[in-house]
Amino acid sequence: MIRVNYFARLRELAGKGQETLERDTMTVQELLDWAEETYPGFGKDDIQVAVNEEYALLDDVIQSGDECAFIPPVSGG
Repeated sequence: MIRVNYFARLRELAGKGQETLERDTMTVQELLDWAEETYPGFGKDDIQVAVNEEYALLDDVIQSGDECAFIPPVSGG
């Protein structure tokens, strides 16, 4: 199982702060594709992903037991 955490607008879009995926492995790209398909408008091209509290690359492999976080772009002024 892979735990996924949502923050900011992604939390509102998903309607939850966290969920668990019944997957043994997947790449970060596959996770982003899943999120965009599951939650249209997710904006996968602008989202950073952290795996076990470290920023991940698109081809990094996520293992069962890992914790992922979707980090939306931050703007301010």
